[in-house]
Formats: sequence, structure tokens, C-alpha cells
Amino acid sequence: MNRKDWRKRAAGHRERLRQKFLTHGLEKLTDEEIVELLLTLATPRRDCKQIARDVLRRFDGLAGVLEADLEKLQQVPGIGPKNTLGLKLVHEVARKFLKERLKGREFMSSSREVYDYLLHSLRDLKKEVFKVIYLNGRNEVIQVETLFEGSLTSSAVYPREVIKSGLDHHAAAMVFAHNHPSGDPTPSTEDFAITRDLFLAGKIMGIQVLDHLIIGRNRYHSFADQGHIRKWEVEFGSGPEIILKTLE
Repeated sequence: MNRKDWRKRAAGHRERLRQKFLTHGLEKLTDEEIVELLLTLATPRRDCKQIARDVLRRFDGLAGVLEADLEKLQQVPGIGPKNTLGLKLVHEVARKFLKERLKGREFMSSSREVYDYLLHSLRDLKKEVFKVIYLNGRNEVIQVETLFEGSLTSSAVYPREVIKSGLDHHAAAMVFAHNHPSGDPTPSTEDFAITRDLFLAGKIMGIQVLDHLIIGRNRYHSFADQGHIRKWEVEFGSGPEIILKTLE
């Protein structure tokens, strides 16, 4: 096949890929096709199929590619600064879109959007990140903020700073979320302890804690769904004096 014929064939393949996306969205595209399509945006005259295959193998899937460090991405043959810009830009745009879509939405009726945002922003991180979702008196989302970042195994969460941030945002309620880099969202003893402390600190300051979500790989744990928030409500519902004695 001469160069002219190869370019014509490559152009036809790209166009079919673009039309497939325009017609069906991402649902009908494989991870390889998604990465290939992103790479073609900054690589007008090169076959990107093998590059897409290589980078997916190198970073263990689509999520790994999108979360990968810029310098490490460029170590894959065929990927340069323009390609990495495209890969990282689409990831950050998606993250910002999901976050902005939450604002002004009622938390309880938008749990799927909350989960989508948290899964996208936390699932494949290599270190623990602690986020707070601030809610107004109507349980509408005011803001989502990252407060703490930790190591591979733990994140130092300080209740005083968490509650102060809630007061600064004039929040009536808060939802906490952090990830488990292992992919297993099962809460640790430390997770239970810090959630209980945050619940009690919020109750003293008049800020309701609605939930604490732990995000794993395509799974999550909800302290509210498992009945822990309700249990603490019953246990510490007698007033701040009893709560203060409990914390002593």
C-alpha cells in the first residue's frame, strides 16, 4: 500500500470512529477507541490505534490513562505534549462539569450525580483524598471542596478544620467522602472513629452530618445507608451536654 492509499484508509477509519461516537456516544466505544479518538485530535496524520493500545496497557485501563502523570504519559512512544494536553483536558472538563452540575441540586434527589462526580474524581487516585460537600438549609449543594490529601494508606482529617470550613461556607449540613486507593471501600476502624467524631462535632456546632461515603473501584460504602448516622442520631440526640461528656 502506497503512502497516499494509507492516508486515505486512515482518514476513513478516523471518520468512522468519529461517526460512531456522534451516533452512539461513548457507550458503543471501547476504551481503546476512546483513547484513540482523543489522540487523533492532536495527531492529524498518524495511526493512533497501537499508541492507544500501548498506553492503556501501560496504565492499566482508561481511568489510569486519564489520571496518569503528564511526564509518565509522554514516556509512551507516540505521545507528546499535545496528546497529553488533550487527554488531561477532557478529564478535567468532565470533572468540572460533574461538580458544577451538583450545585443548587437537592442532595437526596441527586445521589446518582453525587456518586458520578465522586467516582470520577476519587476512584483511581493513588493517595487518599478527603472531600466535603456543603449543603444549605434546603439540602441543596453549595460547594464541593477537597480539604485533606494523605498518603497511600491514610489521610489526616482534623474535625476542627472540617467544622470551621462548614461555618465558613454557612453550611446547614455536610456530606463527607474519601477514597480507598486499594479499591476496597470497606471502612476501617479509623474511618468509623473519624466519622463519629465529625458527626459529634457537627452536632455541637449545629451542622448536620448526612453521610460519609468511601469510594472504591466501582463500589462505595455509605455510613448513612448502613444505619450508622441514624444510630448516632439516636445515641447522641439528648443535647450538647451529653455529647460534650462523650468527647471528654
